[in-house]
Amino acid sequence: MANTKSAEKRIRQIKRATIVNRSNASRFKTQVKKFRKALEGKDVKAAQALLQPTLSVVDKAVQKGVITKNNASRVKSRLTIRLNKLQSGASA
Repeated sequence: MANTKSAEKRIRQIKRATIVNRSNASRFKTQVKKFRKALEGKDVKAAQALLQPTLSVVDKAVQKGVITKNNASRVKSRLTIRLNKLQSGASA
């Protein structure tokens, strides 16, 4: 339990920050899941439509501190590679 006014204030601040952080992390995870679901469903058009918004959300997650820059780079690379494989398989 907080004993000082400053500790009580920090508790209030942490609660607000936690809500924001969870929201940002949830937005990131949800968007990546949507994209992966489109890939698994072999829906090329939906996946192409979701690519840009997904990459944008990944970049914003880095800015917000949800994930690291290298993690974002790896995620974007893997998602793009999977989309490219799906497109090449669909066209062949």
